Amino acid sequence: MYDVLIIGAGPIGLACGIEAEKKGLQYLILDKGTLVNSLFHYPMNMTFFSTSDKLEIGEIPFISHNAKPTRSEALEYYRRVAAHWNLKLHLYEEITTLHKTTEGFNLKSSKGEYASRNLIVATGFYDRPFLLGIPGENLPKVKHYYSEPHPYFGMNLVVVGAANSAVDVALETYRKGAKSVTMIIREKEIGENVKYWARPDILNRIQEGSIKAFFESEIEQITTDEVHFKNPEGKQRIKNDFVLAMTGYEPNFEMLEQLGVSFHADEYKTPVYDPNTMESNVEGVYLAGVVCGGYKTNKWFIENSRVHAPSIVNAISKKDSSPKEH
Repeated sequence: MYDVLIIGAGPIGLACGIEAEKKGLQYLILDKGTLVNSLFHYPMNMTFFSTSDKLEIGEIPFISHNAKPTRSEALEYYRRVAAHWNLKLHLYEEITTLHKTTEGFNLKSSKGEYASRNLIVATGFYDRPFLLGIPGENLPKVKHYYSEPHPYFGMNLVVVGAANSAVDVALETYRKGAKSVTMIIREKEIGENVKYWARPDILNRIQEGSIKAFFESEIEQITTDEVHFKNPEGKQRIKNDFVLAMTGYEPNFEMLEQLGVSFHADEYKTPVYDPNTMESNVEGVYLAGVVCGGYKTNKWFIENSRVHAPSIVNAISKKDSSPKEH
C-alpha cells in the first residue's frame, strides 16, 4: 500500500512528489496525459505572465533566456526537475474509479489497481473546456484549444472571449495572416486582468479596425459558414471559417464528487478544505493547486500554490507518524 497517490503530473503534482520523496514516503504520481500535460497543450508561442523564479520547484533553478519564460522553456525545465528527483511517474494512465476503504483508498486505472492511505488531487483544469452549450458547437470548425496560427492563414476567424487566451489568439492570428479576425465578447470591455503588454495592443488593434470586436454579445448558434449572435443592437450573423472558443476551462468536479468532497455554496463551487493542511472534508483526501479554486480558475497558479505541496506532505507525515488508537 502506498502512503500517498498523487493524481496529476503538473507542476504542483510534481512539487508534491518531490516533498514525498524528501520525506521517504511511498508515493506514485499518475496522469492521463504526458508530463505537465496542461503546459504541453498551451499555445506553442505562449509566454508566461510570471518570471521564471516564481515557477521553480524542488530547489532547481529555472533559467530563462527571456524576461518571461516561454512554453518550451517550461517544458524543458519540468522534464529536468522530474529527472533530477527521479520522480515515480505513471504517465498516460487514466483513472477510472476511486473509492474509500477502511484503510484508505482503492484506485483503478486504465493500466492497473492501487491502494493508498492518502490521495492528493492536483488535476488542474486545462483539459476540460467550458462549453458554450449552443447548437453547432460540435462542428469541426469550432476549436476550444489553440496551438499555433499557421492553420488559420487566409481564414475568416471568430474568437470568443476577452481574457488572456482570447487576446493572444486574436493578436497572433491577425499578425500571421488571417484574412479577418472578429472577437465576440460577452463583457463590456477587454478583461482588466489581461497581460499588461497585450491589453493596450488589442485595444489599439480594435480601435484602428484591424481586429473587429462586438461587446455585450452572446453567440446563439454556429453553422458551417456563419456565427449567429445577439447584442444590444439586435440579432447579428457573420461569415467565418473557424470559431476559436477561448472560453476558459473547469476542474474535474466528478472526481471530487466521487470521493465525497463537499463544496461551499458559493458561485465558484469551491471545494471544502483546511487551508493549513489542504485536507478536504474527506479524511485522507488533499487538494493542491488550481482545483482548490473551483470555477475561480484565476485564483491559484503555479506561483502561489507551490506552497500546497509541503503543507500537504507535512500533514501526511505527521498523521502517519502519530500514535494510532486501538
